[in-house]
Amino acid sequence: MKNIGGYNMDKNALVEFTRDILRIRSLSGEEGPVVERIVLEMHNLGYDDAWIDQAGNALGLIQGHKPGKCILLDAHVDTVTANPDDWHSDPWAADIREGRIFGRGSADTKGNLAAMVYGASRVNREQLIGSIIVCGSVHEEVMEGGSLQLVIKENLPDYVVIGEATNLHLNRGGRGRAEVVAESIGKSAHSSSPEIGICAVHAMMRLIEAIEQIPVQQHPFLGSGSMVLTDIISNPYPGSSVIPNRCRVTFDRRLLLNETIDSVVNEVKSCAHAANVECSVTVLEGQETTYRGYQMCAPKFFPAWVLELEHPLVKHAYAALKNLNSNTEIKSFQFCTNAASSAGKFDIPTIGYGLGRETDAHTANESISIEELHQAALGYQAIIQAVLSQE
Repeated sequence: MKNIGGYNMDKNALVEFTRDILRIRSLSGEEGPVVERIVLEMHNLGYDDAWIDQAGNALGLIQGHKPGKCILLDAHVDTVTANPDDWHSDPWAADIREGRIFGRGSADTKGNLAAMVYGASRVNREQLIGSIIVCGSVHEEVMEGGSLQLVIKENLPDYVVIGEATNLHLNRGGRGRAEVVAESIGKSAHSSSPEIGICAVHAMMRLIEAIEQIPVQQHPFLGSGSMVLTDIISNPYPGSSVIPNRCRVTFDRRLLLNETIDSVVNEVKSCAHAANVECSVTVLEGQETTYRGYQMCAPKFFPAWVLELEHPLVKHAYAALKNLNSNTEIKSFQFCTNAASSAGKFDIPTIGYGLGRETDAHTANESISIEELHQAALGYQAIIQAVLSQE
């Protein structure tokens, strides 16, 4: 790694801040204390302003020496839960062992949030044309991009950088995600006389088999789409000597470019018709409320996105990161991120960058490298300086 312009990075302070926010549990809907800690750090680092918005996102502003474009750096601060029995140490202790910080949310994605906060603060404002907004967004784990939509509408960024695990490579696209619900309809009967009923579970089994035969779609950059069964439940449940007249399943559908709610729903309906299954098919309607009472209601459909290779954001960010680390490559996300909102919904030029690997997310003994934490902070600083010095 090479040094870049601006101010020296206080590695020890970065590590301690990262450990502080890892020690604060922040499941979706419980992010208040960690958001307050992030805003405090922004104030301490000399941000021009730092505040909490209506949804509960932590926001910090840094102004350049003259007006220009606005770049938004976002990393979510909510995490999934952790079972301490599965860990070698307390998931919320932020222990350091062998050069790594262990803790729930370290890779997904508080480590990247900390690196953003520090990387942005080290930018030389006298060389900065435009403004930086750093966002610690909430509720991403259950509704990708939901709370970020408010940030975008209120701050109108020209560019977005999503802080998720890329193994310090540059991502210029990502698969989307949809939650597809199908419910088969049968006819109830006493289980002692099954011949007069129609078991909805048996019908659903035929639909599942038909869906598993759908050819896997491919995209030359994003890779494969997929549809995976994530839950199934019959009704009534428990059965208590009743043939179930309803069976509901949820599929996790990984999306490629240009797929829509209608195209995804019709795909499943076609399978149902072919399998002679009477059922309803919908995309699940998401209804979430943040810890501040901000309500988000929208279909759980998060589009795929790709930013063209020759876009200035990609070119400038890649050149800056390549100057720091010659091994930097251009790749894409396989999991879904807040970019589904910034790029997929609002069509804002978006890239992804961060420490850690996608496969580290949601795992027992989740951890990040302290050296990579520092490298990520330098990477965010380099991206900002490259993009906001091009006016």
